[in-house]
Amino acid sequence: MSQDGDLAIFHAILDAGSFAGAARHLGVTPSAISKRIAQMEGRLGAPLFHRTTRRMTLTEAGQTYAARTKDLLTQLSAAEDEIAEGIEAIRGPIRITSSIALGRRHVLPIVLDFSEAYPDVAVDLTLTDALVDLIEDGYDLAVRSAALPDSGLISRRLAGNRRIICAAPGYLARHGAPTLPDDLAGHACLTLNMRGPFNAWRLGDDWDRPLELGRGFSCNSLDALHAACLRGLGIARLPSFLVAENIANGRLVALFDDVEGPAERSTISLLHPYTTVVPRRVRLLADALVEGFRHQV
Repeated sequence: MSQDGDLAIFHAILDAGSFAGAARHLGVTPSAISKRIAQMEGRLGAPLFHRTTRRMTLTEAGQTYAARTKDLLTQLSAAEDEIAEGIEAIRGPIRITSSIALGRRHVLPIVLDFSEAYPDVAVDLTLTDALVDLIEDGYDLAVRSAALPDSGLISRRLAGNRRIICAAPGYLARHGAPTLPDDLAGHACLTLNMRGPFNAWRLGDDWDRPLELGRGFSCNSLDALHAACLRGLGIARLPSFLVAENIANGRLVALFDDVEGPAERSTISLLHPYTTVVPRRVRLLADALVEGFRHQV
């Protein structure tokens, strides 16, 4: 009997919440699942599950077994990938996510180059402005420019990223440039129409106090705010990875650089869940992202 097969069945039950759900996932019958668990319990000399008609819970022995074996399947799969990839071509799936604007402009070109170089690697890229849970949603990598509250993630710095308050020269010619941060209350300010810290503009010595902003165009997309700012519809606070080139060529003008507060500085990071063994294909894409951002941003 394969003990790693028993381990896969045990954790499939935990993931599905029932023997029947695990059976559906593994493509076997519930009776086959029950038989294998009974054999495991006989070998271990202790019951792993409390089973009633209404619910299933782990016994104390089951909780210990779950805690001790949590990462074993992942490590085993990664080790097999490592050996196979060392012998044959780099192959297998990679799931990666990024915010939409950052992903479209900087992550996507790197991923496409990587996919051309490694055609046997199936890269699954999700661009979303929702903050996904890498571990819960099964992602191998994520590129983020937001704060990093996830203690279970490993982080690599890709690039610096400033929040820059800026406007098109045409807007400033029509409405004048604000001279003080509080002047923004009298201007059309372009904001995201969603909750979150992005609309809390903070500057100068009083940087912990969000500024009052005048009403202007709003949208749920940084790309759309960028386009509106370039059209001269108002003043926007946008990440440097979007507007640095526009400021350099004069299509946008940076405002309040002399009173920038610490809230206007952040980091673009590459994240991956903590694991003992990282498949070689994932390491190669991570290295490609680090190198690509070095030249792009």
